[in-house]
Parts: sequence; C-alpha cells; structure tokens
Amino acid sequence: MVLIPTYLILLAGLAAGLVVGLILVGIWQVVRTVPEDDRTYLDPLPPLLRLLWPLVRLTTMVLGRYLSTRWLEWTHKQLQRSSASYLINAEHFIALQIVSGFLGMLLLTACALMLGFPVFLPLILGWIAAGLPLLWLRERRQRRDREILRMMPIYLDYITLAVEAGLNFAGALQQAIDNGPVGVLRHEFGLVLRDIKSGLTRAQALRRLQERVALPEIGSFVAAINQAERTGGSLGRVLRAQAGRARTERFQRAEKAAMEAPVKLLGPLVLFIFPTTFLVIAFPIAELFLHTINGP
Repeated sequence: MVLIPTYLILLAGLAAGLVVGLILVGIWQVVRTVPEDDRTYLDPLPPLLRLLWPLVRLTTMVLGRYLSTRWLEWTHKQLQRSSASYLINAEHFIALQIVSGFLGMLLLTACALMLGFPVFLPLILGWIAAGLPLLWLRERRQRRDREILRMMPIYLDYITLAVEAGLNFAGALQQAIDNGPVGVLRHEFGLVLRDIKSGLTRAQALRRLQERVALPEIGSFVAAINQAERTGGSLGRVLRAQAGRARTERFQRAEKAAMEAPVKLLGPLVLFIFPTTFLVIAFPIAELFLHTINGP
C-alpha cells in the first residue's frame, strides 16, 4: 500500500479550493456585468424566484437577442392574462424556463450518477422542468379567473346602481372601484378607467379589458355595453340584465361544483379508505380461518 505524503494531500486540497474559488469569483464577475433591473413599479418577486433571479437576468442578457418576436408576443399575452405582467416580462419568463430546465437536468443527472442509472434519461427528462413555470402560470390564471367570476356580480350591481342614479359609465366605474372589494377585477376596472381618462373611447377601453381577461362572461359584458352605445339603448337596463345573468351563472357554477364533489371523492375513497376498511374486516376472518386449519 502506497502512502501519500501529507504535504501532497494539503497541496491538492489547496489547489482544489483555489480552483473552486476562481470559479466562484468568475461567476460573480459575470453576474456583476448583468445590468440591474428597475423594479420600482413592479410587484415583488416570490422567494424562490428571487433566488433564481441572478441566473434569469444572466440568461436574458445572453440569449434575449435570439428570442423570436412571435414567442415573445405569445408569452406576453399569457403573462397579461395571468396578471403576471407586472411581476415578470416575457424575456425574463422565457429565461426562467431555460434556467428551470437546466437546473432540473443537472439535478436528475446528479441523482442518476449517484444511483448508477443511465445518464441519457435524466438528460431528456430534465427538460420537463422547463414546463414548471408554465404550470405555475396556468394555475395563477385559473385562480385569477375564478376570482373574477366570483366578483363580477358584485361590481355589476355597483355599476348598475350608480348608472341608474344618474352617473355616466366612467363615474359609475369610479364608484364601483372606490366601494367594491379589493381584488383582480377591481384592478382591471381601474385599468379601464385609466384608459378612458387617457383619451381612449369606452369601446376601446372595454375591448382592451376583454383582451386582457379573455373570459366569455367578460366578452358578453363588453359586447352588451358596446351594443347599447351603438344603438342608443338604456345602459342601466343592459347593466341590470348583465348583473342578473352573472348572479345566475355564479349560482349555476356553485351547483355544478356541489354535484361534482361526490364524483371527485371517489378517487380518495377507493384508493385510501376502502383498502383500510377491507383490511380491518378481513384480518379477523383470516385469523379465524388460519386457526381453524391449524387446529386448536
């Protein structure tokens, strides 16, 4: 057995530490070259995204110029429909997908090397992690849509009462924003009011609302308001009809969810409760059967 001198071990350790230190210093210098982004008027980042943000900004600086315009436009629409456009822009979101896929590939590859599995499979499956930001965006959009549909009848009632009291649409919208519950729909109506005050027509502002939200209920509301404006119909009557329809649809959605609940409970019932019940019932029977076979 060959004994390695102690000073060689120390030199090897110092060399390894020096290499790691140089790599870390190089990474730090590269990260420092990334320009700082101004988030004064943006939403604060979640904790996990804050940890990955330096890598996201670095990826954006390196690969941002190669992203296609169509991809950026599609990503921006998805962010806008999820109320995440004030959290992250399209370039940063695509960079987040790249970083997520790369980190997932490295993590699965390291696990495969430690467990002795083939490496090519984690290299392929690791890029599935690039879809995790899209899943997060989809869940955020569904939660936002549910909140909008839940708050829609309340805001329509506020707007209807204000219009029937003599205010115009902009004034009624302002009263609804001032007195309505805090949430996504209040923010969206605030954007509509801001667009109207900036010079856009009511139809254009409502059309932009429909593009941001992309819900059939919002589309029906916008179409009814624009139709009343073109034909000269009573805006209060139209709004009252829309408010009644929104309440009816909310009640129908609640009934549908209540009827779907027993069906959704079948899965946990079959997978977890039934096997445990069968074990409790079958154990005394099996014990009695074995006792009968083996005799007293």
